[in-house]
This record gives sequence, structure tokens and C-alpha cells, in this order.
Amino acid sequence: MIYSPFHGMKMRLAPTLTGVPGGDMQSLSKKIIPFFTSGPVLYGVNVLILVGFLTYFFLNQKPEPLVVAAAVPRTSAAQAAPVVNTLVPQLTHTAFTPSPRPPSPTLLPVIMYSPTLTPTPTVEPILPESASIEGIVGHSQSMPLSCESRSAVDWASYFGKSINEYKFFNGLPVHDNPDKGFVGDVNGSWGQIPPFSYGVHAKPVAQRLREFGLNAKSVRNMSWVELQTEIAAGRPVIVWVVGHVNLGTPIPYTTSGGAITTVARFQHTVIVTGYTENKITFLDGFKIYTRYKGEFMKSWGVLENQAVIWID
Repeated sequence: MIYSPFHGMKMRLAPTLTGVPGGDMQSLSKKIIPFFTSGPVLYGVNVLILVGFLTYFFLNQKPEPLVVAAAVPRTSAAQAAPVVNTLVPQLTHTAFTPSPRPPSPTLLPVIMYSPTLTPTPTVEPILPESASIEGIVGHSQSMPLSCESRSAVDWASYFGKSINEYKFFNGLPVHDNPDKGFVGDVNGSWGQIPPFSYGVHAKPVAQRLREFGLNAKSVRNMSWVELQTEIAAGRPVIVWVVGHVNLGTPIPYTTSGGAITTVARFQHTVIVTGYTENKITFLDGFKIYTRYKGEFMKSWGVLENQAVIWID
């Protein structure tokens, strides 16, 4: 059924129109009214009204966020759960840009410097061509094999310490190794070697001197320059030789404890008190004499250049 805005209305026209007779108006209205009340016209008018309404409606609507009805379990019509609108976030696509990989560290070679130690050159002291020590006095030994004790107490006397020869000897240790103590009988025959009556070497003598408060030190393999240095400094030196600074032969000796040392027949001690270019001066008991340097070095070398020196 088509609604007509003219349905039920009576068209009344003005009784007169300018230039239109009244009779003609009646005839015109009879023609117009049926036209507007016809089906096609009424249908077109309704369509125009509907389009206008819809256009007005959509133009005045505000956009609302997109909603999606959340899924709910089915219930009865009487207990239907309310529909919950869930906002769906809009995902924004961001392109992933990989971070550049840091460069691998480059290992640099480490150069290790090992300093080369330069040995300090040994500077030999400038020594006088000759030197002599005055004021040292020697005495004869009291017992056949007490030459070491006699030399020690005469040497100590020069440095201001008076010691009795017997007292000094009695304090020496007794041993079958001359490097550790006196070997044999002090009243025995000269010229024997251990384990028979022999004597004592430098180390026990220096130790005994230190017991009397003297700055004594035993030395082995002492050089000629070192000996000259001591004499030039005014310090007499006790040395171990063969006989009265004569030639001799070194003899290896094995002690009861298994130690090996060097001994010599007619081992003896003297005190060096001076030197020149070619000769050496000795104090042997109460005797003073000289020997050529070559003879002395050979005799001294038999027992490995042993000596007792003063140290500051």
C-alpha cells in the first residue's frame, strides 16, 4: 500500500486565478488530482522521502570504535548472558631492522721484552808495585804440629788481641777431616797425612779466631790480586803452603764420613807480610824470609789457595 500525502484531502482551488476563469479551474483540478494520486507518482514520492531520510541519518552519525562481541556460552532465553563488547586493538606493523653486529676484536701481538742483564765488569784495583806490613811479630811454635795455632795468635796480636797458643789450640775441634777440626796428635811427626797426625785447615782456625772476637774469615781459591789487595791495605794474611814454601803434591783424602778433601805432606802455615814485583815476604814463626812469586804460587796452590783474612 502506498501512502499518499494527498489521501483524504480535498483540493480546494482559489475561486479565481488571474486570467483563468472559474469554470476552467474546476476542470483543471479534476485533471491534476487524479495524476498526483496515481500509483507511480505516489511510489516515486515515497522513494524520494526515504532517500532523503537515510541521507540525513548517515550524515549525522559519529564513527564508533569497532567492537566484536565476545563469545559466551549458550544459555536459555530466560538467562541469556549480556553481550560484552571487546575492543580489538589495531596492530601497527613496524619493520624490523637488525642491529649491525659489532666487529670482532682484532688480537694484537704482545711483544714481551726480556731485558738482557749486562754483567758488571770486574774492575781490578790499582795496586802498588810493592807493599810491606810493619809491626807484626812472630814466635816459634810451642808444639811439633801447632803451626796453625802459632800463626793464628801472632796474626791476632797484630790486630790487638793477645791469645795464648795452648789456649787457642785446646779450643780447636778434633776430627779426621782437617776442614772440620784438628787431625791426629799435635805432638806427632810432621809430614804425615790423615788419618794420622796432620794438623788443621783454614776453616776451623777462622772459626776459633772469631770466638775471640776477631773478624776472621776463611778463604779457598784466593787469587793473587786479592792477596795483594790485603797486603796493600795493611792486613797480613795466613796462608797454607807445603814445607817452608816449597813444592808439594796434592793428595785426595776421603774422611770416615765420606767427604773428600785435599791434603798434602808437610802441610804448613806462614803469614804473608809483603810483596814486590817478583818476591813475597813471609813470617814463619820468628823467621822472616822471601820466595819468588812463582814458587809461592805453586806451593800455595797445592792446598787450593787456602787463607785466613781480616774482614771489616
